[in-house]
Amino acid sequence: MIRIGTRGSLLALRQAHEVARRLSAAHDLNEKDLEIVEIRTSGDRIQDRPLSEVGGKGLFTKEIEDALFDGRIDVAVHSLKDVETVIPEETELAAVLPREDVREVFISRKYKSVDEMPEGARLGTSSLRRRAQACATNPGIDLVDFRGNVQTRLQKLADGVADATFLARAGLNRLGMNEPFFHDVAVENMLPAIAQGAVALQIRRSDTASRNAVSVLDDATTACCVEAERAYLARLDGSCRTPIAGYAEIYGNDFRFRGEVLGANGARRLRVERRGDVQGACALAVEAADELLAAGAGELLSDDA
Repeated sequence: MIRIGTRGSLLALRQAHEVARRLSAAHDLNEKDLEIVEIRTSGDRIQDRPLSEVGGKGLFTKEIEDALFDGRIDVAVHSLKDVETVIPEETELAAVLPREDVREVFISRKYKSVDEMPEGARLGTSSLRRRAQACATNPGIDLVDFRGNVQTRLQKLADGVADATFLARAGLNRLGMNEPFFHDVAVENMLPAIAQGAVALQIRRSDTASRNAVSVLDDATTACCVEAERAYLARLDGSCRTPIAGYAEIYGNDFRFRGEVLGANGARRLRVERRGDVQGACALAVEAADELLAAGAGELLSDDA
């Protein structure tokens, strides 16, 4: 029996069932060989405050990691963008599934892009990165705190809490959702969060059986890209309290990394790009972080510039 731990949102459950399907296909398992265990996290319970005020993105993983430690589950399924850059040393990320579309989706029945929003129009998001990127493009908009799962945020939009919001295309694809008022945003215009679109499988480091089971699901290209992105984030010492974006791509043996750091209000924006051989992916991403730090990113990461 392989017990798969996950948050209980519809999107998280879709991801966990995808893992179960892949494990079943890889090892010829049947339904009784796999169990999906729903775990309610602090991030799910706290809906009235931005994550940056209550402990950061680790709030979506702590209780699931606790279940790993307690032996209640064997494999934890996470959206990798929710996983801290430093994880408990008793655990490891044993596999990353093929990455979904990394783009942001601008969602509004009134406007087709954040550029079109008139002064005073309300953008609903609690992501500091999205807030800063949107304000860098259109400083006249008003910001409204907007938390919850995909369905909750779409309902808030329908109820008029805000005029527009952003959601990740990856999650919408996994939920099979698309509407005429969903407008994809090019990566060139809005770099994604670190590891956006990637699903990671975390296990106990001592659990050889689980490692052997899930390692066959690892997508080497995705793993290389997100490892580089997380190395960049670690170098910047970033958290959900800081507006940081980064995106790595691989084309054959060629590696491309783009990153940016913004002031909280979007008035200052530092960007960087690195290209090179894929063998040096992590080193190139760290170099990109160093260039941003040399350009003054440290000031942006430590204040409200």
